[in-house]
Amino acid sequence: MQDLAQTLQASLAQMSKRDWLTALAELSEENGHFQPLGKKHFSSYIAGGETLLVTFESYDAIQRISPNAHPLGWEIAKVLGWSSLSVMSDGQSWFREREIYGYFDDLSDDGFFEAFDSVLFYGAGPGGYAAAAYSIAAPGARVLALQPQASLDPRVTEWDERFPDQRRKDFTSRYGYAPDMIDAAEEAFVIYDPEETEDAMHAALFTRPNVQKLRLRHAGGALQFSLRNMKILSRLIALAGVGRLTPEIFANLARARREDRQYLRNLLRALDDKGRTRLAYALCKNVTTRMGAVPAFERRLKGLETRLAELDAADS
Repeated sequence: MQDLAQTLQASLAQMSKRDWLTALAELSEENGHFQPLGKKHFSSYIAGGETLLVTFESYDAIQRISPNAHPLGWEIAKVLGWSSLSVMSDGQSWFREREIYGYFDDLSDDGFFEAFDSVLFYGAGPGGYAAAAYSIAAPGARVLALQPQASLDPRVTEWDERFPDQRRKDFTSRYGYAPDMIDAAEEAFVIYDPEETEDAMHAALFTRPNVQKLRLRHAGGALQFSLRNMKILSRLIALAGVGRLTPEIFANLARARREDRQYLRNLLRALDDKGRTRLAYALCKNVTTRMGAVPAFERRLKGLETRLAELDAADS
């Protein structure tokens, strides 16, 4: 086995998909295992410390997010000294394949998860669904799911019309309905933006005694990107993995959104949509005072100053 830190620093960027997958498989085999899971899914296990991070990711997201084209699980494992099991898809997927069912069955039967002091399942969106659904393979594990879907079964979530092609998949058989699968988890955290209607409705289905629902209003529909921009995603994963994440700690960490320009733009848009002119002015004034030159907010501030002057004149 080669030096793990060196392995996790090797760049896989700027490779064709085939070469990337070959390199990923080789590094995984040298430091753990690699396994194809049907035609569109595969897993990479990297042996490390006594805590295991199980992530569900897509090839496209890995290429967009990571400068080295590494699975997020690898990146977190490198920083924290954990082991990582990354289950990946080539294309949009909710990980509903028989090969994946069998893979987690085998891991559970072989006592794979029992070898670790702590296990955390993590994912976002479809990966959040999978993190919750497959966590049942490791009773006592923890779950951190960002804006997860509970199911795409039309009989359960007919109100969610965002993923018409995926609704044809079977969400009724094994590992199917994610909220039921987390009953065996020690604790689970569902993070979502309540302003995103469908995400909020899915989050409501995860209401369970062992689930903490954490709201991040105005963060938008791509929470993983938002939390990375706020530079708190790794800390949330680290805390959740060792049982130290609480709603109070989350609220403190989420204050970082005050420095995230995408969040601030979302908030300004919401205030504009609601006609909250004075609050929009206060926001723009605060942003330009704290953060210096932010052209979009400077322009908006000038327009709001004119609008408020007109309103004040009309009231006098």
